Amino acid sequence: MDAKTGFCLGCARTLDEIAQWSSMNSGEQRAVLALLPARHKVLDRKKAG
Repeated sequence: MDAKTGFCLGCARTLDEIAQWSSMNSGEQRAVLALLPARHKVLDRKKAG
């Protein structure tokens, strides 16, 4: 987990999103998935910089 963003370094979800994933409906899951590309960019910038 990245301490500043709270994102998992592998999947870029938050702990709450990971914990709630199986109880989310498909629309909620798609909403989280839509956020992941931008989150991965944030994490990649942190790794590079």
